[in-house]
Amino acid sequence: MSELADYCRETAERARRAARDLAVVKGQVKIDWLRRAATAIHAKKAELAAANEKDLAAAPDFGLTDAQVDRLRLTDDRLESIAAALEQVALLPDPVGSVRESTIRPNGLVVNKVGVPLGVVFFIYESRPNVTADAAALCVKSGNAVVLRGGKEAFHSNTALHALLADELEASGLPRDAVQLVSTTDRAAVGEFLGLSDLIDVTIPRGGKGLIERVAAEATMPVIKHFDGICHVYVDRAADLDMAVAIAVNAKCQRTGVCNATETLLVHREVAGTFLPRVAKEYAAAGCELRGCERTREILPDVKPATDEDFHTEYLDLILSVRVVDDLEQAIDHVEQYGSHHTDAILTNDLAASERFTAAVDSAAVMVNASTRFNDGEEFGLGAEIGISTDRFHARGPCGLRELTSYKYVVHGSGQTK
Repeated sequence: MSELADYCRETAERARRAARDLAVVKGQVKIDWLRRAATAIHAKKAELAAANEKDLAAAPDFGLTDAQVDRLRLTDDRLESIAAALEQVALLPDPVGSVRESTIRPNGLVVNKVGVPLGVVFFIYESRPNVTADAAALCVKSGNAVVLRGGKEAFHSNTALHALLADELEASGLPRDAVQLVSTTDRAAVGEFLGLSDLIDVTIPRGGKGLIERVAAEATMPVIKHFDGICHVYVDRAADLDMAVAIAVNAKCQRTGVCNATETLLVHREVAGTFLPRVAKEYAAAGCELRGCERTREILPDVKPATDEDFHTEYLDLILSVRVVDDLEQAIDHVEQYGSHHTDAILTNDLAASERFTAAVDSAAVMVNASTRFNDGEEFGLGAEIGISTDRFHARGPCGLRELTSYKYVVHGSGQTK
């Protein structure tokens, strides 16, 4: 344990030194690194694929599901997408050094609020190797050093990707330790890093609820996180029902195993008799199981009964809980009681209803006449995201480059004294 503790502290110390150097690097140098890294991925696809094959061969030993194996796999198209994502981050505005606000005081002082990096990021994630490149790109572009702790299932893939990224850091004149990969799969290493608040400024976990709960409980530094995504779509009495069917099905079925997929459908009683049979046919065609309240089952007798636990559950599967509500206020109350403050949507042509819903529902993203699946950094124009936060400080919603920075005040005077 002493050796492990020493290794973790030395890794964090190297990251801290790299962060100090990285904070003053010009934006073009970071852009050059991102583009060099993208070119290297194109050139070394065979090496990366060979490393990924080792992880795929070991997947049965870890008991991975078919969906988890699919997330682990690096196809030629996915490697191309990783390279394209690096190019995309290169094009994004650099938040470091940008003046967010500027005022001139009556005494002549010029007060600027200037973007600065957070410092050192400890990023913990599970078996998706593309996240290695995404996290490294976002952290370095925003001036942060990052310590990456990937899942053991993707160890060989992550190691190969990290080596490529680190080589190009050196070739670009950037500190190699700006991106480090934890070289041990020992779970105790996570606890060691979470205790290093003197060296690590923020931890970002990306994975299952169990992982995030552990990080939140043990971290001695701030954590950017969300626990789960119990997202709702509310079909108001003034909804366009054709549009509502399309959105409700997309929000649930377009991709089920993600945090912004809808888990509960709420329907106003005045349209439930018409809407539910229509949407149920579409869900059945998509293979989605419905679990409904008593009023839902009066309209759809074949639907399984929904329990209170169902409304508290993030299924991440083709299962949807359904409830008929009396009115807008009951829908809002349901979201408050059962939701996770992630993403919730109202479908309505009533402006007053939409304004009431968006004001009253306290979620990181509230949609009006749009699928919950749009709560995503790329979809919101951030270019990429390192995760989604349901907290209120310091970041909320999709977290991109700006959310990986803070600010400081830089004040220019001409001899003023107080």
